Amino acid sequence: MDDLYGIARERLNTRTTSREGKMGHVAAALMTAEGNIYTGVALDLPSSIGFCAEHSAIAAMVTAGEYDVARIIAVHEDGSILPPCGRCRELINQVGEDNYGCEIGLSGRTVRLEELLPERWDEKYLHPDV
Repeated sequence: MDDLYGIARERLNTRTTSREGKMGHVAAALMTAEGNIYTGVALDLPSSIGFCAEHSAIAAMVTAGEYDVARIIAVHEDGSILPPCGRCRELINQVGEDNYGCEIGLSGRTVRLEELLPERWDEKYLHPDV
């Protein structure tokens, strides 16, 4: 996960907007099942407009025609690793069929998405006979 951490850290580019918003203060890097790397940054703007760095990186991946995340990490401008928020966890899960098992970089360890989303809301769709 160190390689993705370094790539995300290079993408940090904090900008403060005239309306007290921030952009580029969190960056994410992900590797797909195919081995390709995509990056993105967060936009945190007034009136709750914006999106997380993970969303930005996933959008770049989907734009390129890929959907399966193998590994992902998000880095704050101070160098700390940020766990994905609930919305990001669900996006990772839903964008690709096998993403429930992808690796998430956390501070000092790596976990699978399934550990962060232990009770799936869509379980009945995955196992309709249960």
